Amino acid sequence: MRIPAHSVCTAIRDDIVAGVYERGSRLTEELLARRYGVSRVPVREALRTLEAEGFVVTRRHAGACVAEPTEQEAADLLEMRSLLEPLGAARAAQRRTEAHLKVLRGLVRLGQERARRGNSEDLRSLSGWFHETLAQAAGSPALTSMLTQLRHKIAWMYSVEASAGPVEAWAEHGAIVDAVARGDSERARAITAVHAERSSGTHRLRFTVSGERVRNSQHPVNMSGLRH
Repeated sequence: MRIPAHSVCTAIRDDIVAGVYERGSRLTEELLARRYGVSRVPVREALRTLEAEGFVVTRRHAGACVAEPTEQEAADLLEMRSLLEPLGAARAAQRRTEAHLKVLRGLVRLGQERARRGNSEDLRSLSGWFHETLAQAAGSPALTSMLTQLRHKIAWMYSVEASAGPVEAWAEHGAIVDAVARGDSERARAITAVHAERSSGTHRLRFTVSGERVRNSQHPVNMSGLRH
């Protein structure tokens, strides 16, 4: 059975984000195909997609390599997110469905409960699901795709410190959902802008000025993207 290229792409992207492949390292089709147990065809297609997304670059005499973004490029990602997430929330207030609202409200309930308990690992996952659902509720595939790519790249370049006020952060999530439910685009935009700005303060670059990762560790093969 042929493994879809998008599944291979997800697996490679996830491993880049996790630091399995260091910035600037070569990505040969043969080794990647062997690592993920697929042919070179889906690997080749996946690398083209990842190059378009900015995770991979093609270098003369070296072939495909993991990109090496600068600190300025990393900072630009947070600024782009601070502009696009409020837009997405405003659009969600106009286009959300009852199904979106049900999921968002459920996530807020869980997030507020976990925040009171202080479970930071659960909170990171729940926050990711919340913002992914909010982006989908915007009803714009192009905007949702851009926000998804931003989240992946930010997770690659930044580590996130535990928020000093998780209860307040989830109260903001709840206020965003309330505004979206009422169809109040401007309030949804304003609260999300404040929330994105506050969140940016918890992000720390994973690499130093010299380009080395702040923390370097061994990672297992990530096969989660090939299970679908």
